[in-house]
Amino acid sequence: MNKTKMLKILLSLFTLNSISLYLYLSSSTDHSPEYPTTSHYSSLKPWPQLPSFTPWSSSPNLPRRSCEAYFGNGFTHRVDPLKPDYHSRRRNQIPSSGWFTCFYSETLKTSVCEGGRIRMVSERIEMSRGGEKLESVIGREEEEELPVFGDGAFEIEVNNDRSRVGEKMVDLDFLDRFIDLGEIQRHTTRDLIASIRLVHSDDFTCSQWIEEPTLLVTRFEYANVFHTFTDWYSAYVASRVTGLSDRPHLVFIDGHCETQLEETWKALFSSLTYAKNFTGSVCFRHAILAPLGYETAFFRGLTETINCHGTSVDDLRRKPENHKTARLSEFGEMIKTALGLRVEIKHHLNPASGRNILFVRREDYLAHPRHGGKVQTRLSNEEEVFDSIEKWASNRSDCKLNVVNGLFAHMPMKEQVRAIQDAEVIIGAHGAGLTHIVSALPGTVILEIISSEYRRPHFAMISLWKGLEYHAIHLEESYADPHIVIGKLNGILRSLRC
Repeated sequence: MNKTKMLKILLSLFTLNSISLYLYLSSSTDHSPEYPTTSHYSSLKPWPQLPSFTPWSSSPNLPRRSCEAYFGNGFTHRVDPLKPDYHSRRRNQIPSSGWFTCFYSETLKTSVCEGGRIRMVSERIEMSRGGEKLESVIGREEEEELPVFGDGAFEIEVNNDRSRVGEKMVDLDFLDRFIDLGEIQRHTTRDLIASIRLVHSDDFTCSQWIEEPTLLVTRFEYANVFHTFTDWYSAYVASRVTGLSDRPHLVFIDGHCETQLEETWKALFSSLTYAKNFTGSVCFRHAILAPLGYETAFFRGLTETINCHGTSVDDLRRKPENHKTARLSEFGEMIKTALGLRVEIKHHLNPASGRNILFVRREDYLAHPRHGGKVQTRLSNEEEVFDSIEKWASNRSDCKLNVVNGLFAHMPMKEQVRAIQDAEVIIGAHGAGLTHIVSALPGTVILEIISSEYRRPHFAMISLWKGLEYHAIHLEESYADPHIVIGKLNGILRSLRC
């Protein structure tokens, strides 16, 4: 074979390989924004390094009831209610008009949506201002705090297609297919999308432009830790599904007052603003709409069986399984790093310092304008049980035990999460504070005391999804015999070789 012929063959092989590589890269699907605004967002917080992180793939072949479909990226069906205009056909060019895309989850029956060149006209949203000090709005009704969207409360710019100017972006059929009302009587994300009207660029004027990606979130039970966890998780998932390279800004599309839970919202995301705190019309270069907290697996698990077992990310890498997940551990690590805590991956046992038993307490506190400052009793003799555990622990000579008084209602969030991470045994009456077990380390044991009125699966589920050992004491009413509680603790400690 002569050199000329050999050179032609090599060139042909190189060309074929280049074409194949191009086709592979161009057809590869992910949820990174197809219509980017900039390549780097300098004022946004970067994503932290999380030991349990795995890539948020977008495989269309994801089994419907798999753990990844419930807790990760099951948002695999893409729909484009509004595609953008471009000044030219260059790939990855910034759009010259608005766009809107939704990623639908067949498993959760809802969508993560995002769009660009979106204008919010806050005067067309009926709700209270939001973000006030709690004491200043005592007695305010919840109806005043939830948004009612007038026509054109949100608008998207269109350039070339004048035929659709003035129309709603989507119809009822679209909403029923991709943002199902389900059992939710008032679906504010659905109502927001229903309000979006198309406006020609000549009439698209903005008092302020938000150039960087921004999450739009509506909260309902905003002062309850369990429900706030569902909102945190939904916002985190929406950020990952849409492929944001940094943590977005956050805008609350509600009029709730300020609570202590806002410190975690601010830690998780790059900034926080209430919609009604803006003046004039505000335009978003890139907005992301998080699903309601009611649509997450956290909440769905209360009424349907989600057979997912928590495991380590290393276990999943060695042997991926549809009924195992490390997503809740990933999220717990996200919370810890956002709050400035070191992410531990296992307990550091030191016989001299002893083992921590955290008792999560229920204390009276003022939660929201309609709250009387008194919590519902789930354990009528909580103080007696706590004192008995303290006395029992102090008399143990074979194993040093530290009983931690978890008065979470009066502790900064960072200290609450630190107490969870440091505990080997977590005990408490059924209550929202136990949701923090999302941040517990592998090997932590959960003991829940459940009164007859509150036999709900919240924390048994989360323990399962985290891969934590779980025990329950079921009460006939709300009184717990301290001897029975201590007997359970003795058994748990024996299993921990203490």
